[in-house]
Amino acid sequence: MKNYQSNNYIAGKWEPKGTGEFQVILDKYQGTEIGKIPQASEEQMEAAIVAANEAFEITKKWSAGKRAEMMQKLYDKLKERKDEFINIIINEGGKPRSYATNEVDRSLTTLRLAVEEATRFGGEVVPMDWGAGEGKTAFTKRFPIGVIACITPFNFPLNLVMHKVAPALATGCTTIIKPAPQAPMSCLAFAALMEEVGYPAGAINVLVCDIPVAEKLVKDERVAKLSFTGSDKVGWYLKSICGKKKVTLELGGNASVIVDEDVNVESITDLVAKGAYLYAGQICISTQRIFVHAKVFDRFQSAFIASIQKLKVGDAQDNEVLVGPVIDKGHLNRINDWVQEAKQKGAQVILGGAVLSEQHNLYEPTLITNSNSSMKVAAEEVFGPVAVLEKANSFEEAIKMTNDSKYGLQVGVFTNSLKNFKYATEELEVGGVIMNNIPGFRIDHMPYGGVKDSGLGREGIKYAMEEMTEGRLIVY
Repeated sequence: MKNYQSNNYIAGKWEPKGTGEFQVILDKYQGTEIGKIPQASEEQMEAAIVAANEAFEITKKWSAGKRAEMMQKLYDKLKERKDEFINIIINEGGKPRSYATNEVDRSLTTLRLAVEEATRFGGEVVPMDWGAGEGKTAFTKRFPIGVIACITPFNFPLNLVMHKVAPALATGCTTIIKPAPQAPMSCLAFAALMEEVGYPAGAINVLVCDIPVAEKLVKDERVAKLSFTGSDKVGWYLKSICGKKKVTLELGGNASVIVDEDVNVESITDLVAKGAYLYAGQICISTQRIFVHAKVFDRFQSAFIASIQKLKVGDAQDNEVLVGPVIDKGHLNRINDWVQEAKQKGAQVILGGAVLSEQHNLYEPTLITNSNSSMKVAAEEVFGPVAVLEKANSFEEAIKMTNDSKYGLQVGVFTNSLKNFKYATEELEVGGVIMNNIPGFRIDHMPYGGVKDSGLGREGIKYAMEEMTEGRLIVY
């Protein structure tokens, strides 16, 4: 087995031992074992924190040119190993091959953006030559804050790690990462690349661990910032225990698509179907709620059903598959329970609504209507191949239906009316409004994040770098 299949990476060393317990990593479609990582102990977390702080004393002194040079070497290594990382993501994450390829490409883009930002990121000149400041010159210079605690989910096991590690490397910070237990190997394999290109021991540490050990990382005062991507329940809890450190939370949502009366609905249903069911809906900006103007509702529903039925479900290794396995049996059963609950409360299942294969963790692409906010499929984040389709009597009503949620991440608005789009940008309670596209649209440099229970702060390389540095005012 390779190091990333059987070890944690702590203080520049591959550690095959831990508490005595292990996290078994399964191929999500075949169900076979592909890795076995030891659960890290509190003592090992302590060693990681010490090492990360020691490495920070080195990296914080690196010039912007040195930081960019090291990241360029990383970029070259990742590009060279692209196929290996694609297969890791397919196997441990159950991600369809085309989408896994897209994730590695995006990871390369994220890293390239960090290389570029490292050499142009800085402070600002502060105008002061007037009044009491006459004759003075002032500017700000940004300094890295220290160790970044990174907790990442299974659904983008490389690129969501990259969105934390790349800005840290670009600013001179160091990292300790707790990857998702279902899919930690992409992160560990990336740590191996950092080792190869010569980063100092402790610059990155990757530990698979249980909750008490993770909480030690979150609470420790020697850690300068918590960057968490995952569920809203866990994220807000961690914020409550992390003390005075900086916090970024990228949490979940039940993202909606709004379809106005003037839209050629037949031209968008393939896109909306992909946005709802790609990767079995396991994307935080997956389309979950669809609100369609009454005047075009029947046409949309008919075309949308046909679009869903064209989607191929099955083995993530198949180039034609877009709907692969759910991450594990627990989530498979939870998704089915939520669908059955909706049916019992009066919702209508138009398509799907059942487990397709327990052996392969496959759930049928499911479309539900007549839902309401008492049903989990509408009110919570399904994180599965389930969408609800509802009729709106007006564009304004669709906006209100979207806002009737504890979440607010991104919304896709399909309209040909500039007036309505302007209205949507003013009234929607979300972090991003995407014009004539699905809410799953994300480019890796944009400010990405949500409001309400969907999060706190923004990611995107430049924006994350701002959060990982502090400005110092200099006056002379």
